[in-house]
Amino acid sequence: MRPVTLEEFVGQEHLLAPGKLLAGLAGGGRLPSLVLWGPPGTGKTTLARLLAARERATFVTLSAVNAGVKELREEVAAAAARRDLHRQRTLLFVDEIHRFSRSQQDALLPHVEAGTVTFVGATTENPAFEVIAPLLSRARVVRLEPLGDEALRAIAARALADGERGLGGRGVAVEEAALDQLVAQSGGDARRMLNALEVAVDLAEVSAEQPDLARVTAAHVEEALQQRTLLYDKAGDEHYGVVSAFIKSMRGSDPDAAAYWMTRMLEAGEEPRFILRRMVIFASEDIGNADPQALVVATAALAAFELVGLPEGVLPMTQAAVYLACAPKSNTALTTYAAARRAVRERGALPVPAKLRNAVTGLDRKMGHGADYKYPHEFEGHYVPETYLPDALAGARFYEPSDSGQEREIAPRLAEWRRRAGSKDEKPK
Repeated sequence: MRPVTLEEFVGQEHLLAPGKLLAGLAGGGRLPSLVLWGPPGTGKTTLARLLAARERATFVTLSAVNAGVKELREEVAAAAARRDLHRQRTLLFVDEIHRFSRSQQDALLPHVEAGTVTFVGATTENPAFEVIAPLLSRARVVRLEPLGDEALRAIAARALADGERGLGGRGVAVEEAALDQLVAQSGGDARRMLNALEVAVDLAEVSAEQPDLARVTAAHVEEALQQRTLLYDKAGDEHYGVVSAFIKSMRGSDPDAAAYWMTRMLEAGEEPRFILRRMVIFASEDIGNADPQALVVATAALAAFELVGLPEGVLPMTQAAVYLACAPKSNTALTTYAAARRAVRERGALPVPAKLRNAVTGLDRKMGHGADYKYPHEFEGHYVPETYLPDALAGARFYEPSDSGQEREIAPRLAEWRRRAGSKDEKPK
C-alpha cells in the first residue's frame, strides 16, 4: 500500500498541501537536501521515494545501521558517474541518519556541498543533537507529524478497497468499532496500523465458518495488536518530550495530564526511580515553601517505592504526582539560589563578619570573633535586627516570597523583620 505518487500520499498536509514547502520545491531540480524528522510510520521513506520520482532522480538508499564509509563512497562514486555520463541526478536517502558517526557524516558532507547527490536523511531523533552542524546547515529540516485519525482511516479504507495491492480481494468486512480501535491504538503509525489490519483480517478468516462471511471485530484487532510498543526511547528525543510534558503538567496544576504522562513513561519501561527523582526535584523547584509538605510527599513516595517495588509501587508514585500537581506553586527555591549564586560568582569569597565567627580560643576572642553577636532567643519574638551577610552585600535580597500557599504567610513576617532591620536599638527581653 505504499503510495506511488505524491497525490496518493496521505497526511503531512503542512508540507504537501498546495503552497506548502515540499509542494513548491518538488520537481524541476529545485529540491534541496533534507532531513526528515518524525516518529515511525509517518512516511519518511515513502516521501523520499516520491520526491526522487518527482525530480526524475535515481533513488539510492543506505541504512545508517549497516552502511559504513566504504558503502557511502561507492554510492557517491556511482552518483558522480550518473551525473557525468547521463546527466542523471541522484537522491541519496540515508535512513536513521542519527546512527551515522561523526566521521561518516563528515565523509558525506563534501558530496552534499558539491551537489554530487541530493541528500535526504530520515531520523526519529532530534537532528539538532544527532546531525553535525555543517551537514545540518546545508539541509532543510522537515518535521513529520504522527498521522491523525482521519488520515489513518483513509489509509485503512484504501487498503480494504484495493484489490491489487491491498485487502480488497479478500471480501472481509470490518466492524466500525474494530476500525475505531485500530486507529486509536496505532499511535499515528500507518505502518503499524496496516500490519495489524492484515493480521486481523487473517484472524477473522480463520475464525469464520465461511471465509466470504468473515468480519473483523474489536477482539480480532486486540489480538492483532497484542501489547502495543509505545513510542519512547529512554535515550532519545521522545524520552525528553514525554518527561518535559510530565513536568509541565505538574507545574501547570493538571493532575490528569500528570498521571497520564507518568503512566506513559512507566508503560514504556522507564525506570521508576528516574520519575521519582524528577518529582523530588520538582517538589523544591516548583513548589518549595508554598507547600513544604510537597517535598515530604515526594521523598516518601521514593522510600515507599523502594520498599514495595513494582507493581504496587505505582500507587505512591501516582499519589505523589497528583499531590504535586494540585499543590500551590512557587519557584523561589530556584530563584533564591540563582540570585545567591550570582552574588557569590560576581563578588568572590567575601570575608565572614567577625561577629558571626565562633570564639573558640583566646586568640579568636582577641581578634573580635563573636563580639557584639546578638543571640535571637534572648529577644522578644526570638528575633533581633542584625546583619548576617558580608558587609559588601549588606541589604541584598535573594529571597522574595511568592503570594502562593504558605509563602503568603511567610511574606508579611519576613517584611516585618526586614523593616525592623533598620533599627538596631532593641533591648533583650
